[in-house]
Amino acid sequence: MRVDTKELVTTIGYMIGVKKSNLEQCFNEECGELLQQLYADKNASVIRYFCKLRTALMQKFKKTDDEMRFNLKNINRLEFFDQDNIKQLEKWDFKIVQPNYRSEKYMVDFNKFISENIDNCRNLFPDWVAWDYIRDLFVIPYYTKPNVLKKEFETYMSKIECYPFQSYIHWIPEDYGNILYTDGKFLSIIYKQHDDVFTDFTKYKDAHDETKNNIYNFIENSFKVAVAVDCENSDVYKLYSVLKNLKQDELEKIEKIVLYDDCHTNSGWDWLGKFTRIPIEHVEVERVTDQKSLVDIKMTAGVCKDFFENGITSFIIVSSDSDYWGLISSLPNVNFLVMYEYSKCGSAIKKALSEHDIYYCSIDDFCSGNIEELKKAVLFDTLEKYLPEIPYLNGKELVQHIYTETRITASEKEIENFYNKYIKTLRLKVDADGNFSIEILK
Repeated sequence: MRVDTKELVTTIGYMIGVKKSNLEQCFNEECGELLQQLYADKNASVIRYFCKLRTALMQKFKKTDDEMRFNLKNINRLEFFDQDNIKQLEKWDFKIVQPNYRSEKYMVDFNKFISENIDNCRNLFPDWVAWDYIRDLFVIPYYTKPNVLKKEFETYMSKIECYPFQSYIHWIPEDYGNILYTDGKFLSIIYKQHDDVFTDFTKYKDAHDETKNNIYNFIENSFKVAVAVDCENSDVYKLYSVLKNLKQDELEKIEKIVLYDDCHTNSGWDWLGKFTRIPIEHVEVERVTDQKSLVDIKMTAGVCKDFFENGITSFIIVSSDSDYWGLISSLPNVNFLVMYEYSKCGSAIKKALSEHDIYYCSIDDFCSGNIEELKKAVLFDTLEKYLPEIPYLNGKELVQHIYTETRITASEKEIENFYNKYIKTLRLKVDADGNFSIEILK
């Protein structure tokens, strides 16, 4: 069983101005660290503060206007506008409080500031999410044209209960319940609003707590634990999704991760150590003949050596190869946990593990939506190798080749996004000595 993540909706909830108490109640348990990052993020906070001002103005539009007309007050003297937010925005050089303004002018200003600054938040969202759909939640098109803002105001006030936590967003309001309940629900709705469908559930579904707790218990009950990875029979990106979605304080109890690698595997393994605090040993296994890999033999010998010489009593084996049952069954005094991939693992090895009370789980079950940092590093590294030849290559063919070479599974939309964002924007630059080079705009 897998559960939906809440990272996207946490970010959206913060940016659209959901009250802090509601943010903490709904998202802190799963995404407490992310919330802290958002609180400290200037770009996200700029949008949040303007969205809060816009929502407050919509809800108190007439009252604000009356206070300005008849009592000569301004928004910095009205209690329904967050005064701390206004002061902070002005410290950031946004001119908020204007003399002789009315509600209508403030509404135009708030929408202008949101429209001008929303793209600064693009990097808060992974490339696999359609940024245009996210952006559309914040920006009202043609907001300077007559009656556009009036219609949005009327729609909002007439269907305010359909808006998440009554915070204004630009969408077609329908009674979906809480659209910020989970990432899966949110993606389904916003894609539907654009006559599209989001289909890759691996991006927003994560392993169940029971699976994670079994891993934590295995680590906790071990004197010394190491991870042994058969790189030939494992996917580096899926393994990273495991490491990314487990509690880091639990993972720090792992002595090391040993990668048993073959020259024919992908370059992602070379980058894994840069994205985890667990010590990495990368064992490059040479071939005697091109037709025969020796990874399984080397890994078997390595596990035995770590047990008999280095005092490691527990191993997490990452492989779908049933041959490792010979290793597991030959070391009865060693504790094992096995991680496999659904498409590569047969029922026989699972049966053998179950009969001997050895826990196993699939690395496919862990969310892959939050591992863009590793994927981008590998993609950029591969792209850089082709930069000297760029003038002679076809960009669309190149991006397909890069994804194939790095063995990154991606939808056509993701590949298209990478092409538009990084291939089409490659820039020619010249240094102080007049030497030309090509730069990736990351």
